[in-house]
Amino acid sequence: MIHHHIDLGSVLRGTVCELYSNLVTRPTGAAVRTEIERAIAEMGGRTVTVIDFSQVMLLDFSCADEIVAKLMLRACADATLEAPSAEGYFLFLGLGDRHIDAVEQVLERHRLAIVAVLDGTPTLVGDVDDASRAVWETLRGAGPSDARALAHALGASEREVREALESLARRRLVVRVGGVYAVIGAFDAPPAPEAAA
Repeated sequence: MIHHHIDLGSVLRGTVCELYSNLVTRPTGAAVRTEIERAIAEMGGRTVTVIDFSQVMLLDFSCADEIVAKLMLRACADATLEAPSAEGYFLFLGLGDRHIDAVEQVLERHRLAIVAVLDGTPTLVGDVDDASRAVWETLRGAGPSDARALAHALGASEREVREALESLARRRLVVRVGGVYAVIGAFDAPPAPEAAA
């Protein structure tokens, strides 16, 4: 799996203004998203793109919608294709109090979820039902596992756990390799910031 680190502050300064660190207005968000999509398209294959908000001072609803929601909507749409040209996953870093309200609002509105590293731990943010969240959190704690092992850990039926895992995989919240699933970001360390786009 290819890892790619994108520092949104650097992308923002490169596409909008060198001294700018605020993600506000829909055209600004669209310009930044276009740059992210271009970088992902160049890589192809199965990728985990780390989207780093650390240098973004302000994020409004329209930019959260353009960047977070639209990236996830496209990744989830690709997951329904029989033979997608790329298999993209996202891990979000650096989301703080100044970002999280806008991100949560757009995720809820679109019924999406993301994996964000909060307080050093991969965490689900957004619209996820309790049963799927329990499966995801058990997988995060267990490490890469199959449905049978997780069903045993949860005291649940293997069929229900497999269905939840497949739903989480289609939503790009877990990655599946054969019959084994893993939480995005739980076991692969994100690349160092010097690899930033």
